[in-house]
Amino acid sequence: MDVMAWARLLVEGATLQDKLTPISNAAPMGSWSAYPLPQTPGRPDKLAFSSEKTKFPKGQQLATKIGRSTAIHSFANHELLAIEMMAAALLVYPHDESDPATIRMKRGLISTIRDEQKHLALYLERLRDDGVEFGDYPMNGFFWRQMEKLPTAASFFALMALTFESANLDFSLLYEKAFRDLGDAKTADLLRSVYEDEVTHVALGAHWLGQWRGDKSLWDYYREVLPYPLTPARAKGADYLPETRVAAGLDRDWVERLGEFKDEFQVVNRRSWNQT
Repeated sequence: MDVMAWARLLVEGATLQDKLTPISNAAPMGSWSAYPLPQTPGRPDKLAFSSEKTKFPKGQQLATKIGRSTAIHSFANHELLAIEMMAAALLVYPHDESDPATIRMKRGLISTIRDEQKHLALYLERLRDDGVEFGDYPMNGFFWRQMEKLPTAASFFALMALTFESANLDFSLLYEKAFRDLGDAKTADLLRSVYEDEVTHVALGAHWLGQWRGDKSLWDYYREVLPYPLTPARAKGADYLPETRVAAGLDRDWVERLGEFKDEFQVVNRRSWNQT
């Protein structure tokens, strides 16, 4: 199987096993042709997007079976969405075998997808520990709906790596601490592993935006290609950890500007982990 066929399977496949299909780092890329982005990725009915909302647990609720499984189910959904969106990026944005840069960019995405598949499998195992099946709670499709707003690979990396994955640098450490404080070392260790991989994913986006920004600052270029109406507020959690962005290779100007950025986005305007 070449990379393009694999990517189609990850986007269009109708089973969870399709989404977890591995591929060798040495797999041939395959030729690129225009790919019409589907309105929704292929999924079994149990994993179909839902408009139903689930309240995210906080504080001591995370110590209960239903609280932990609700949180982990949400994390697993984000990993599945990341697999599908990154696979879609392989298909939507062109590459040319004669252009080593585009091939390196896509090889970076392949490596990231492999990490996301690993994370998803770990979250599914943790759900099974609590007797929960993936899809027992509603599946949010917000991330996927942003794909149609991303005309270029730069806009994709601005959204996925420097916004959604950047925010997860804060959230993964926040919930690692929360579960560890509650005595749940297994979930805490899982979240630490996710964080460590997430640093490299943000670094990938920072690298490629740095290659494409021309004479603009990384912050200005990021703001330019980030699709409206999303703002940098979504690139951080309620407790912003700037050193994590430095670890991912983002320059100090970008890190400081993100820390200073404010709008009305609720998540960054509330207490991060209410113990009550």
